[in-house]
Amino acid sequence: MNIIESIKERVKKDIKTIVLPEAEDVRVLKAARTTTDEGFSKVILVGDKEKVSTIAQTNNINISDIEFIDPKIFSDTDKLINEFYELRKHKGITLDDAKNIIMNNHLYFGCMLVKLGYADGQVSGAIHSSSDTLRPALQIIKTKENIGNASCFFLMDLNDKEFGSNGTFIYSDCGMIQNPTSEQLVDIAKASADTFKLLVEDEARIAFLSHSTFGTSKCSDVEKVQHAVNMFKEKYSYYQADGELQFDAAVVPEVAKIKAPNSNVAGRANVLIFPDLDAGNIGYKITERLAHAKAYGPITQGLKKPVNDLSRGCNYLDIVGAIAITALQAQK
Repeated sequence: MNIIESIKERVKKDIKTIVLPEAEDVRVLKAARTTTDEGFSKVILVGDKEKVSTIAQTNNINISDIEFIDPKIFSDTDKLINEFYELRKHKGITLDDAKNIIMNNHLYFGCMLVKLGYADGQVSGAIHSSSDTLRPALQIIKTKENIGNASCFFLMDLNDKEFGSNGTFIYSDCGMIQNPTSEQLVDIAKASADTFKLLVEDEARIAFLSHSTFGTSKCSDVEKVQHAVNMFKEKYSYYQADGELQFDAAVVPEVAKIKAPNSNVAGRANVLIFPDLDAGNIGYKITERLAHAKAYGPITQGLKKPVNDLSRGCNYLDIVGAIAITALQAQK
């Protein structure tokens, strides 16, 4: 059983409702149908009902038993508009602005459904950029009180099971913080370790990645990672964490014996903390495409309620996986 199938079985014990605000995309409709058939989560489709029904019929997708909300005819749309206005009026938006946003931007509409308890989480990004997906989440759902920064990770499921935790890794941050400070790297690592424990049910072994291993290179980029490692070990000594480590030293035991023989993480890492967004995003795509790994995400961590992103190159099974992860986050 792969990691997503395991998560599906776990979330069946406490069914959650996930909003899919991009109902005009065929991949989303297929994912909604699959999720409903497998019974691990409820979903709410958001969109123009007439238009979506035509798309579903054209593609032979039965959505008659799936909850559908059209903002134009939803009985509580005015409530969502007024609540959104109250949330954002300090930023200068008018009631007319709020109405225009909630009526015409389904990502904002969906986040308000989550905010007000109509649903437990949201998954989008099949046809929207990451910034379009995450902006309403940060404005409406907001970060947890004890979290310095929200961040994004990918759950990577490799065919080669000798690496990571039976082939499973978390790569972070791959979708939100462009050039994290040392302090932000500490926050990202802590959130990622907790997420790994939740999703994989295994202990996190955290590697702070760099182009250098234990000082083989001297520059400010390396020093940033070194400083993050020192702060993390001091603040969270109960986690297994080390760095700075090159990728091969972090995940390949034979290389670790040469480059980092005294590390308790090198060669065994399953949570990889990248030094910046460029490295993280490039790294997950290389792994996905060349190693034929499954990449689920970018999944957001640190929000009060889960709102998760998709790659615009996703297929419908990727969306199904993201729904399962979102439901598990909502349980916790």
